[in-house]
Amino acid sequence: MDIHDLIDEVIAREGGYSDHPADRGGPTNMGITLSVARANGYIGYMKALPRSVAEAIYRRLYWERPGYAFIAEMSGPIAAELFDTGVNMGVATATGFLQRALNALNRNQQDYPDLKVDRQVGARTLAALAAFRAVRGAAGDKVLLKALEALQGERYVALAEQRPANEAFLYGWLANRIG
Repeated sequence: MDIHDLIDEVIAREGGYSDHPADRGGPTNMGITLSVARANGYIGYMKALPRSVAEAIYRRLYWERPGYAFIAEMSGPIAAELFDTGVNMGVATATGFLQRALNALNRNQQDYPDLKVDRQVGARTLAALAAFRAVRGAAGDKVLLKALEALQGERYVALAEQRPANEAFLYGWLANRIG
């Protein structure tokens, strides 16, 4: 799992500067919102956000801090999905999807105990993922990915239903973030 490749893919998918009127994030460049840039010490114009700053923010906030680097040691594809979902929906949401999916896939706690859905990667979440993979093997990653994408897709539809302005983004979210 190479975080550099994941960051390159996200930046390519997110594109350059935008300030879409329906986007609550406001001015955004390479997928980094103004508020995230400011919270991470960037004080310049968003149109001029250096790629190196965006890369550092992605690495720190969406890979290292949530613990996805630890997940990558077990499963690169799962870590990559969590990273991408975390960038688009927040790492707490992405991690919550993982915990919910692992709970639903543990065969009524026969394979490992249910997790508290605290939306944080900790020792229990890592142990549950390791146990799931020990029972299900490589094929399990594909099923877990489908579960994560199903939860993500449902959330996108719900966001569009709750706020009609989000319909401007729904097609792109589903085309570029699911499957």
